[in-house]
Amino acid sequence: MSKYDQLEGTLRASPKSWLVTGAAGFIGSNLVENLLKLDQRVVGFDNFSTGYVKNLQEVQQIVGPKRWANFKLIENDTRDAAACQSACAGIDYVLHQAALGSVPRSITDPIASHESNVTGFINMLVAARDQKAKRLVYASSSAIYGDHPGLPKVEDKIGNLLSPYAATKLINEVYAGTFATAYEFKSIGLRYFNVFGPRQDPDGAYAAVIPKWIAALIKQEPVAINGDGETSRDFCFVDNVVQANLLAATAANPEAVNQAYNIALGERTTLNELFELLQTTLRRLDPKLPHQKPKYQDFRAGDVRHSLADISKARTLLGYDPKCRIADGIDIALDWYLKNVV
Repeated sequence: MSKYDQLEGTLRASPKSWLVTGAAGFIGSNLVENLLKLDQRVVGFDNFSTGYVKNLQEVQQIVGPKRWANFKLIENDTRDAAACQSACAGIDYVLHQAALGSVPRSITDPIASHESNVTGFINMLVAARDQKAKRLVYASSSAIYGDHPGLPKVEDKIGNLLSPYAATKLINEVYAGTFATAYEFKSIGLRYFNVFGPRQDPDGAYAAVIPKWIAALIKQEPVAINGDGETSRDFCFVDNVVQANLLAATAANPEAVNQAYNIALGERTTLNELFELLQTTLRRLDPKLPHQKPKYQDFRAGDVRHSLADISKARTLLGYDPKCRIADGIDIALDWYLKNVV
């Protein structure tokens, strides 16, 4: 039995109170769903700037009325310090996912990214401290590694940052470390690597590559690849991220807290390989879809060339054990997109 399997049993036997910020977003709604399935008490916090009511409606349908009764939604903004204080009252664990994602968006509007990702973060950090939460687990990013050429990425070696988004996430880690020193407040940062799965938005200028390509293939629209397609990423299915958040929140080892961890699969996939995997799997599910060739365009500003995580630290200190490989995750994601993309 894995450490996560044991944790699920412990949580069912002794439910806790959780705050999930960004609850209506992709990762946030998956966290809410899994926590409710474990019979936890959950408060969701979202301003709906990038999240959707339909995500929470889907969670409600999946978990059923009895478990949904354990959920409370606060519609507000992490930039509102008083709202953060109110949301953290009576909470055991804070899972802070709220942020403005996207490297290109941060390059276009660095002030908005700073306000959401830094001001919002420190407001939630202060509130969690003041309201005596046991721990805050927050979404950091692999963007922190910047131009460091080493592969795989290890937590203590970072390069020059390539975007304001990356800067906001590094500042989060600095603040979290400072709060550990100044106030003995415990937190854990999770450096996500290219998370994908159901409810990830395929629309808009800042859509992530997997949902964007899936939607285009389903609609028989052109798929554009930035660069030559040999850019590589460590794609991580969202269930692995849920596992990491719950393990981080409840980790009993004192050495595990006040750290940042790579959360990924530990495998590298090029964009060309990803395109072929998506197309092959989709055409197996729907043989009427035509075979496509991607269109190549310029590299995108702020992007790193290759990304691959060393996840040994998370395995050792958190008991993290990603079960879902990329092909399995793609199967699950495609099933959802085929039902929901119109």
